[in-house]
Amino acid sequence: MLEKQKVKEVMTENVITVPPSEDVVFAFEKLMKYKVSSLPVVDDDGILVGIVTATDLGHNLILDKYELGTTVNKVMVKDVICIGSDDNLKTAVKKMNEYGTGGGIVNQLIVVDDHKIKGIISDGDIIKALRTL
Repeated sequence: MLEKQKVKEVMTENVITVPPSEDVVFAFEKLMKYKVSSLPVVDDDGILVGIVTATDLGHNLILDKYELGTTVNKVMVKDVICIGSDDNLKTAVKKMNEYGTGGGIVNQLIVVDDHKIKGIISDGDIIKALRTL
């Protein structure tokens, strides 16, 4: 069943992104405003250059670890785990497991085709897809 369903069938399109020059406080506000757990970081050409998560930003803001004016490019994760829109959900689950740390999983994968962001797929999207099978 996971082999038959494509990422593009369950991914979220119109991904909310942030530029590398964005202040971390404003990036965190954007995460909260749109109720998303991560923001892909894209350059002026729309090319993916990193990712920031609500967990990382929120935790570090609470602990006051950022200096005033800290920008996203200084704190983003640069090695973003991506998947293609034509890949199947089995591949997505495998990547989420493979790249997780400390026994955990990667909660979302950025969907990229031809170096452009097409969407994002989360573990929740996959669970919803399983419920409809």
